[in-house]
Amino acid sequence: RPRVTWASALPARGPQRPLLSPPGLPAALSAFPAYPRRSYSAEEQPQPRQKTKMIILGFSNPINWVRTRIYAFLIWAYFDQEFSIAEFSEGAKQAFAHVSKLLSQCKFDLLEELVAKEVLHVLKEKVTSLPDNHKNALAADIDEIVYTSTGDISIYYDEKGRKFVNILMCFWYLTSANIPSETLSGASVFQVKLGDQNVETKQLLSASYEFQREFTQGVKPDWTIARIEHSKLLE
Repeated sequence: RPRVTWASALPARGPQRPLLSPPGLPAALSAFPAYPRRSYSAEEQPQPRQKTKMIILGFSNPINWVRTRIYAFLIWAYFDQEFSIAEFSEGAKQAFAHVSKLLSQCKFDLLEELVAKEVLHVLKEKVTSLPDNHKNALAADIDEIVYTSTGDISIYYDEKGRKFVNILMCFWYLTSANIPSETLSGASVFQVKLGDQNVETKQLLSASYEFQREFTQGVKPDWTIARIEHSKLLE
């Protein structure tokens, strides 16, 4: 049977960075400056620019980690033997970057096939009333997503006997959006050194996206987003 993944709905991209593991809330992040730029002669080949490195310090919740792996195994064993939590997490990360960008641009018509109808209706009201700097902060560039975690997995049947799987994904990302720090109480602020003199201030924000798929026989194998939360922005 054909498989439908988030990758089919997203723009083509180059090689992806490896996933961070194990899951858990990052207690601290450290930013290291990239090396300064230099000029090269015609005979020299420039080396790729070193990106700012982020170090994640923290402890995962062992109970949640074990529970997540058990439910991922159940999905693989009973619903989809091609399911992989690692592949799903990477696809969810790309979906988060894609959807959050469309959300910040108020392109709700392009989200109709990706986000549940009732969720999208609420988001329209909330996002359109946001100031521009808050809208900009909704967008997460995939290269600025510093941590991804599986929050929860649930498997349930409704009264009609339909089978559903919900996977809650949590993301932490850096944004350069101009938002006063007092506006986002609890948000972390970083100064990232890009060269000898350029220092860019970024804020660490978090978001939670819940993905849902119906596994009833004969139903299209599509994942949709059943819940979207951007801490401090969509409340």
